[in-house]
Amino acid sequence: MELRNKEFTAQKPINSGFSAASTAQDIIKGIDLSGKIAIVTGGYSGIGLETVRVLSAAGARVIVPARDYDRAAQALNGISNIEIEEMELMKPDSIDAFAARFLKAGRPVHLLINSAGVMATPLMRDSRGYESQFSTNHLGHFQLTLRLWPALCQANGARVISVSSRGHRYSPVILEDVNFENREYTPYTAYGQSKTANILFASALDKRGQKNDIRAFSIHPGTIVNTNLSRYASKEELQKAGVIDAQGNAIFDPLRQLKTIEQGASTIVWCSTNPMLDGLGGVYCENNDIASVLTNPDPMDPLIGADAKGNFGVMPHAVDAEVALKLWNLSELLTGITIP
Repeated sequence: MELRNKEFTAQKPINSGFSAASTAQDIIKGIDLSGKIAIVTGGYSGIGLETVRVLSAAGARVIVPARDYDRAAQALNGISNIEIEEMELMKPDSIDAFAARFLKAGRPVHLLINSAGVMATPLMRDSRGYESQFSTNHLGHFQLTLRLWPALCQANGARVISVSSRGHRYSPVILEDVNFENREYTPYTAYGQSKTANILFASALDKRGQKNDIRAFSIHPGTIVNTNLSRYASKEELQKAGVIDAQGNAIFDPLRQLKTIEQGASTIVWCSTNPMLDGLGGVYCENNDIASVLTNPDPMDPLIGADAKGNFGVMPHAVDAEVALKLWNLSELLTGITIP
């Protein structure tokens, strides 16, 4: 297969020294985040909560935007150096209000971790009529990132992390019908489209942010079944996928991408903090390293890795610079927001 874009050539492992089994605690050793400010969406459950815990312990001040304030307060109880703010990704006014409050305080954002998401939901739409997975997983984070642009510039060295998924293999972004108005809706097709959008967004964002020392990365955390993300999947579906056993217990095997929450948060923390990535950006990462482009998509079984380390790689449709630009332009149109 001919590699058409330089983005393809940037997608090469750098031998980080970590593995699929590394935890977020392994990644953060020796890194001091004192004086840094992080914003983590989805930071009160699953891998987002573990990310908050690890960044806070390393000295960062962590802000957690939350749709359910009381639930967030309960989940984050006992973790120091945090703030909880109300925000809902499917409500544009809520995003704007949160960003306005933050900017008014005059603080920088050193780490923006766009971790919140939904997966394989029934067909739902936001108040604008936009499909809920595209709205939550992509457009909400697009709007949040652009609204926080002045604070990211103020950091003089910011990183933006988009939590994607190997589920991006389920679908490219269908630019002509992102909201399933003229095609059949299936939950995993919509999920795959939104996860591809996360990768394309990071690529396009990195190009725009470099002159302000803002670098962007997208990541696959692994398959972490014991989180709220799988709430729409039945026990039978999870057993068929091979991620739980007959008793309903999660199966852990990092070489097949079946990870604990602590392992799942590791690539987020690696992309957020590791100095090996200084001067780099716009790439998709997995297992605490930059992923290769998957030029042979077979086999597509989610439990079979592309190599002995459990690396699956990124699909070519998710690292296409031309599509990334078109998605960026469409996102501006759909949200009415551009970089200030």
